[in-house]
Amino acid sequence: MAAGTVPSGTLLSLERWARGREDCRLLRESDYAIVSYPKSGRTWLNVILSKYFQLRYDLPDYLLIRHGNLHRRNPSIPTILFTHDSYTRDYTRAGGSKAPFYAKPTVLLIRHPADTAISLYFHWLHRMQPCKTALSRLPSHGTDIGLFHFVMQEFGLPRVVRFLNEWAEETSRIERLLLVRYEDMRANPDAEVGRMLRWMGQDPSDAEIAGAVEFASFENLKQLEARDLFRANGSKGLSPGDRSNPDSFKVRRAKVNGYRDYFDPRQVREIEGYIRDRLDPSLGYSETASGPSLGGEPFIAMARQPSRASRQV
Repeated sequence: MAAGTVPSGTLLSLERWARGREDCRLLRESDYAIVSYPKSGRTWLNVILSKYFQLRYDLPDYLLIRHGNLHRRNPSIPTILFTHDSYTRDYTRAGGSKAPFYAKPTVLLIRHPADTAISLYFHWLHRMQPCKTALSRLPSHGTDIGLFHFVMQEFGLPRVVRFLNEWAEETSRIERLLLVRYEDMRANPDAEVGRMLRWMGQDPSDAEIAGAVEFASFENLKQLEARDLFRANGSKGLSPGDRSNPDSFKVRRAKVNGYRDYFDPRQVREIEGYIRDRLDPSLGYSETASGPSLGGEPFIAMARQPSRASRQV
C-alpha cells in the first residue's frame, strides 16, 4: 500500500489481516513479547531496554530494538517483539483470545486509560498518516472533533478499556506474564527496569540500569528527538511531526494523571466514572487513592497482580 493512500473497506480488511499474519510470525520467532496499547509508553521502554543492551554489549548509540536487529549483532541479546496487538484478531478470527501469546513470555505494559486516550488524540491530530488513520479505524484527517468528544467516542476511551479488559481476562492462560505499569516506571524506573531485565534472564548492574534510565529521561529524549538522532539509525518513529508544535513530538508530556489538566470537573467525573464502572478493577485504575506522589501529582494505587475476571465495555 502506498504511503498516505487511504484504502477501501476490502483493502483495509486485507491489510489488517496481512499485518496480523506478520505479527503472528514475528511472535513465533521472538524470545519475548512486549504488548501495550498505543501511547502507553512503548517507545520510552524501548529506548531504556535498547540503551541497556548498548551499554552491556558495546553497541552503537541510538539503535532501537526492532525485533531481531540487536540479536543479529550479538546472539546473547534476546529477540524482542514490541507489539500493540492491533491486528492479531484480524488474522486469527478468534476475537479477544490471546492464544498466540499463551506460550510466549510476555510483558504487558499498561497506562491509565484516560492518559492513553488523550495521548492518542494528539498523535492522531499531529502525527498520523492518512493510511495509518484508516488502519487504526480512527476519524479521517480533517474531522472536526474536540478532545473530550474524541476521548469518549468508541475509538477513544472505550477501545482502550476493552483492550485492557481482554488482557486481564486472559492473564491466567499466559504461561509467563509480567505486568508493568507506566505509572510505576515513572515513580521508580530503576526498580521497574531491573525487575523487567531480571525477569528476562539478564543480570544487570546498578550502573547499567541507571545509565539506561538516565539516557531515556524525558528531558534527554526531548532533545534527542528534536535533533533527529534516532532517525540516523532507522528509527523514524522518534521524530517530531512539526518542530514548532510541541504536541507533535513523540515525546510530548509523560505526565501521570495529566488528563485532569484538559477537562473541567464535570468531564473529569464522567471520564473517571466510565473507567470505574467498566474497567477491570484489578488493573488498579478504577479509583485514585492517597499514595506516593510524582512531582506533586497524585499517584495511582495499584495491585501487583491482575485477577482473572474482567468487565466488558
